[in-house]
Amino acid sequence: MIHLKTFNKKQLGEFVSSGDFKKYDFLPITAHRAQSHINNPKANDDQTLLILAFDDDNLAGYIGCFPDNFIIDGKVFNYAWLSTLYVSSNFRGKRIAQSLLQKAFEEYNENLALTEFTKEAEGLYNKMGTFEYIQPKIGKRYYFRTDLATIIPSKKPKTGHLQPLLSLGDSVLNSLISVKNCFIQKPDFKFEILDKIDAESAGFISKFHTNRNAEELNWAIENPWVLESKNKEENYLFSSYSESFKYFWIKIYDKKNELKTCALLFVRDGHLKISYLFSTSDLEQFVTFLSYFIVKNKINSLTSYQTEFNKKAESMNIFPKIHQRNMERRYMFHKQLIKNLPNGFDPHFQDGDGDCVMT
Repeated sequence: MIHLKTFNKKQLGEFVSSGDFKKYDFLPITAHRAQSHINNPKANDDQTLLILAFDDDNLAGYIGCFPDNFIIDGKVFNYAWLSTLYVSSNFRGKRIAQSLLQKAFEEYNENLALTEFTKEAEGLYNKMGTFEYIQPKIGKRYYFRTDLATIIPSKKPKTGHLQPLLSLGDSVLNSLISVKNCFIQKPDFKFEILDKIDAESAGFISKFHTNRNAEELNWAIENPWVLESKNKEENYLFSSYSESFKYFWIKIYDKKNELKTCALLFVRDGHLKISYLFSTSDLEQFVTFLSYFIVKNKINSLTSYQTEFNKKAESMNIFPKIHQRNMERRYMFHKQLIKNLPNGFDPHFQDGDGDCVMT
């Protein structure tokens, strides 16, 4: 018989500290991800963070909930993102995913949102008929170096034996790209690269309409869902470790020493994202800085839905892209969430909103 179990902050902490989360055939959460959920400043003590589905005493699946909120007319409106959904293949066909989703609906009064979902999960959400697409974000993926040795075998596993040859090709091509980029030097304006948000930055970003304040961004930086390690958590389906994963808080000043731009960047295994960007300038300095950052850190690619940044980057010759393609990030809201929000409500999502800042 299928039965469900929910975990709030306290219960999740006890579940992990006891070691019980490790006793199943697969992990429903990692210890560091659980701690991050517990420390989430937007999560209330009573909100459900994790739901487990059992078939008798066997763990069959789970769903993760990531509490968030909007400030509407000065009042807090609570909702949550569905950040994980998994059902073991041993229990398929028992409508466990639907049971987990229905329980999440109950826990959050149907105020739920989704993004960065897999095609399989998207098919389920559409089949249920409870979610609607909202305005997507249109962006770009820029490429700065070749990575044939990783990309080709991942798409065509039968080419794995060619990896040494592909690595040699990458080495040659990237050497030529390095020569092309040698003119990109350290910017001549003042900038700072910090490992967390300071008081000056907090005051600066407080002037912008944003879904996350300085405290919440520092929480994300200090409580990552992904840890740097060459190890891989085989029993957890979602992100838990990467060979490199690091956040950077960027501050850029004008010639009068006034702070003009702040941004939260993170790099994961050579891929860069601009999670949050706040600026009172035309972003020329930011594009100049980012070009230097990309070359210095040997960034392979950047995915950006920051519309104004994309426009500026494509207009400046210094930006060191060798190729680009269009991207789309889709969002789904539960129909009841849409009804509960004001007509024409614009969530003003940045690239890091939802759980995207964490992975």
